[in-house]
Amino acid sequence: MHTWDDLRFFLELSRCGSLSETARRLKADHATVSRRITALETRLGLKLFTRLPRGYLLTPEGHDLADRATAVETAMLAVERLARGSTDTLDGTVRISAPPVFASHWLTPRLLPLRQAHPALCLEVVGESGFANLNRGEADLALRLSRPEDNGLIARSLGQMRFGLYGATVYVAATAENDHVFLGYHGELAGSPQQVWLDSVRGRRQTGLRTNDLATLIAGVRSGMGLAALPHMIAQDIPGLTCLCDAPAATRELWLVVHPDLRQAARVRAVADHLTRITAPLRFPTED
Repeated sequence: MHTWDDLRFFLELSRCGSLSETARRLKADHATVSRRITALETRLGLKLFTRLPRGYLLTPEGHDLADRATAVETAMLAVERLARGSTDTLDGTVRISAPPVFASHWLTPRLLPLRQAHPALCLEVVGESGFANLNRGEADLALRLSRPEDNGLIARSLGQMRFGLYGATVYVAATAENDHVFLGYHGELAGSPQQVWLDSVRGRRQTGLRTNDLATLIAGVRSGMGLAALPHMIAQDIPGLTCLCDAPAATRELWLVVHPDLRQAARVRAVADHLTRITAPLRFPTED
């Protein structure tokens, strides 16, 4: 008989193709993952993976098992969500997924009133660049800068995250406007609204740094390297920065996402209500 735990190890390895990454995701060690996969193959009498120098690839038999195991996983996760979503108690853990810098610089410092109101809650804040899979229980609530494509999830707009042109105060005071250097994004973020806006403001002036990480962008600005498009809601809390607010700002819509099976759980509702309250300035902005 094969337990759900066996299939869980198999499915994670089938998705990422790496023993070490599977171990990290399942909070196990490398040897345990290898042992569980080998034992499953032995019990089934099937070769599920082709071992390659760069990772593990499913065999045809492995693909067949992955399809069947995914159906089992979907059913198991639905049962788990049903159990988590049926409670009316304001205790237990609520996991919130959010972009890393947003989570650390803005969200976490504003969670204290929620903890004070509901001291039996444990809040897990997961800062991640990718999207947590709510169907697989990777988070209870997610804050995202784009609306999810999965129509099975419930998404509520929290308002517009506005950007401004920021630089270190010392840099702005010492540098002529025509000599300003700009710091921006590359890769997938090169086409983001804030980068498109920054490029229009920059004109022919120099770009001195490109990155795919907001924390790196902030560090560059604080060091006096140049100017960057930063979210007002984050940059306004960072000492030593000045906003050059002459140009109309870029905006990104912020979304609160929840799985419908969890939206009635009292602890999830309490956190969602708090997130809605603290983001009210995004929906009702004041003039700068």
